[in-house]
Formats: sequence, C-alpha cells, structure tokens
Amino acid sequence: MRENLHRFFRAARGAGVRLSPAESIDAMRAVSKIGFADRAILRDTFLLTLAKSEEEKQALGNCFDLFFSQPEPKEETAPEDAAESRNTESSGSEAEPGNDTGAPSPELGDLAQMLMSRDRNAIAAAMAAAANAASLSDIRYFTQRGIFSTRILEQLGIERLRDDLDALTAANPAEAERLAAALEALRENVRDVVNQALLLYGREEAENLRHEILRNAPLARLERRQVEQMKALIRAIARRLRERYSKPRKRQRRGHLDLRRTLRRNAAWGSVPFLISWKRRHRDRPKIVALCDVSGSVAQVSDFFLLLIHSLHEVVDDVRSFAFSGHLIEVSDILDKKTHEEAMSEIMSKVGFGSSDYGGSLVDFEKDFINTVTPKTTVIVLGDARTNNLDPRADILRTISERSKRLVWLNPEGRMAWGWGDSEMPRYATFCSVVRQCATAKQLERAVTDIVAAYQ
Repeated sequence: MRENLHRFFRAARGAGVRLSPAESIDAMRAVSKIGFADRAILRDTFLLTLAKSEEEKQALGNCFDLFFSQPEPKEETAPEDAAESRNTESSGSEAEPGNDTGAPSPELGDLAQMLMSRDRNAIAAAMAAAANAASLSDIRYFTQRGIFSTRILEQLGIERLRDDLDALTAANPAEAERLAAALEALRENVRDVVNQALLLYGREEAENLRHEILRNAPLARLERRQVEQMKALIRAIARRLRERYSKPRKRQRRGHLDLRRTLRRNAAWGSVPFLISWKRRHRDRPKIVALCDVSGSVAQVSDFFLLLIHSLHEVVDDVRSFAFSGHLIEVSDILDKKTHEEAMSEIMSKVGFGSSDYGGSLVDFEKDFINTVTPKTTVIVLGDARTNNLDPRADILRTISERSKRLVWLNPEGRMAWGWGDSEMPRYATFCSVVRQCATAKQLERAVTDIVAAYQ
C-alpha cells in the first residue's frame, strides 16, 4: 500500500498539485490513523492534508477518483455465446449433470480457465498484478501504450493462452469461439488500464514536454491559441523568480570580521570576543527602467516582457516602464492599475504598431524622463534596433549608459541579422553593458534572472 501511495503522490504532482516531501509524510501519517476502509474518508484526508487552494482540491479530487477506480472488466460478446446460453436455459432439465458445457477444460492454462469461468474478480486481480510486474507506473508518453499493453499480456500468460486457443479450435470449435471472444475482451480491458495509467502518470511529462516546446517557441510568431498558454508560462516563470529571490537572507557566519562592532558588543566582558560580528554587504533591490519597442515587429515580445517584469513586485523595488514606436510614453500607471490585457490594449492604441523611430523616442526620454535614471538603476531596452533609416541618436543612449548602473539591450532578432539593412544594433551595442538575443521565453527568463541575480 505504501507503494500505491507513492504512485498516487506522483500522479497528484502530475495533476498540478504541489507536494513537498514533508507534506507527503504528513499525509501518510494521517492515512495510517484513518485506514483505507472508508474511501470517502480517505479522499477527504488527502484533500485536507495536501491541497492548498480550491484549484488544487479540484485537481486532487479528480486524481483520487481516477487513481482508485478500476476499469470494469468487459465480457465477451460472441453471438454464438448468447445463442448457446438461450439453448441451455430452454433445455436445462435435459442436460446431464456431468455435461456442463460452461465449465473450463482441465487441460487449459490458468488464464484460459479464468476467462472461460468468467471470474471477474480473479481477472481484475490478475491484471493488477500483471500491471505492477510490468512497471505500468513508468509510462510517460502515449507512444508507449502498445509496449506496456504487450508487457501486461505477457505477464498474464498470453503465450500459453494462444496455445490453448489453437488446441481448443481443433477439439471444440464452439468453446474456441468463446475463448477468442474472451481474449478480445481481455485485450480491451488491458488497453483501458494502460490508458488510465497514461492519464495518471503521463500528464506531468506531457505537460513538461509542452512547456519545453513553448519555452523555445519564437515569441513573435506564436499562433493565437498559444498566446494564452505563453502568458500562463510567463506567470509561472515570474512565480519561480519571486520564490527564489524574495526570501529573506539568512545572516551568514562567515566573511570579514567587523572589529569595531565586535569590541562594542563585548564591552560588558572586558572586550573578550564572546559575540562575533561580521561585516555585511548592503544589497539594493533592483530598480528597473524598461524601454519597450511596441512597433509591429516586436509588439508581442514586449507584451510578454512587460507581463514578466510587472509580476516581480516582491523582487524588484521599482519598475518604470515606457513604450514607444514613433514616440515614447510612460506606461507604468497603466500596467499597475489595470489588468494586463486591458493595459496592453490601451498601450497599443496609443503608441503600438507604428513605424519605429528610435532616435525620436530617445529624444522624448531624454527630455522628460532622464532623471529616472540613477547610478542604482538598470535600464533595459527591448527592441530590434531597426530605425527605418532615421537618426539613431546613439549619443543619448551613451548618456543613459553613463548615468545608469547597467544598460541591457534585449533584441528579439537573431544575431546574424544585427547590422543588416536599417539595423543599428552594432552602434547601440557599443554603449551597452549586456546585449542578448531574446526571442523565446527561455531566453527571456534567463535574461531577467541574470538582471535580478546581479543584485543578490
């Protein structure tokens, strides 16, 4: 039963329930108290000890119902069998006591006798044992269904059953037809068990595979159906970053000795150093100024970038966001006061989908917002640096670089395209601390992680 509980915990994680080892231990302790006799009480116990939100309760309840339910064994449905049963009922008094045609032949194997006797409990128990022997809980992908079905049938004794079926075909064709129909029903039962296991244990791997594909998909070329999936992925990335970098730092018992503080703390004992003080490095929380190109070629990437940055309130101390195409405006209040979808709709209606004018937008920033850049500020520019052959005003970018702590440029285009056509990326890169390609969610996560980690 402990192995079954471990499999259930793994299936629950695949269903989206976050379980730590400590929570799993607590659940097992609770189960040891209430037992397995009452299925409803067992279900409520798991919901109370493992679920931490209404969504997790729903997911865990569905997972429990699927895990502890067994597919109903199917019975053979051969037409000859139905006719034979009707003839048997009509002539029951004429049948001799020793000629029960429904009894299994003694020379048949265990599986054949089990199928011929229609012992549903024995069949279900044998299938469960065969599934465990075949390590069915290791199934991960739908392409493995045939492999595990074959393994389970081999564990049940399908080879002996085939021999029995050949022998019975020669000796008693009617009984052979019954056994063939029972074998087909057995195959359907095995397929149902494998499909159920795939739902339980393959969900997490399928979700991970889908996320990995999505993480490496070009943000600028997502299909409409993938946009919402990408937003959910970006929010999950933001949650991981918050959990990683917003935790309070523990005081470390190492580093450089702070002699003055140590003597001051131990003055009551004649400055004998019973209490040691270490020099601590002051770390500022990140202050970010983001300049996002929302012209037609980069708008969707900027959408996801702003969603990620403004989801890091616990990590980033201050975020000032600006959007531009032909001209530049501040959008921080819009993003803070409205939902992301409403905010982006308003931003795009004001400055979105126009032709890029990096020089004019940098002039707007220098004129009205240059004071937002301080020696503690990290400035992030997200854009393809394509100026439509207008003045790039790289001198203003140099001023921003000199006033800021770091200047990071994230370009959705591939590096091979930088400097070709109207791209001014090589000229802008001269004044940047970091220049990175940022075309996928994976690259975006890595870039933002490096920015936040630099303040730790």
